[in-house]
Amino acid sequence: MLVKVAVGLIMRNDQVFIALRDSTKHQGGLWEFPGGKVESGESVELALSRELEEECGIQVSACEHFETIAHDYGDKQVELVFYKVTEFSGEPHGKENQEVRWVSLSQLHEFAFPEANVPIVEALTSK
Repeated sequence: MLVKVAVGLIMRNDQVFIALRDSTKHQGGLWEFPGGKVESGESVELALSRELEEECGIQVSACEHFETIAHDYGDKQVELVFYKVTEFSGEPHGKENQEVRWVSLSQLHEFAFPEANVPIVEALTSK
């Protein structure tokens, strides 16, 4: 079964907001860009806004599609739809008690991400 996930690249100047995945979840203990599953009948943009409100406490006011990546982890197939979040209200924080931080794009390589996120890290650091 394919899981569609809306993912936010929350940007501020040359920094991006990342969160540490819960060690009990799939790909746990790795860093990620916040987001979550697209529910049945929900648009990707609506899922992105809902998930970022739930996880990070922000309200998205402007975003643009960045890239879509399909990845097979063997035990789970995902389609990650990445959006660059350029305008939002509120200050992003870990509403689910997850560790979070703002990281400069040049430092992204210092963090371990799930395999499906690696092309996004590459794209963000090469610009």
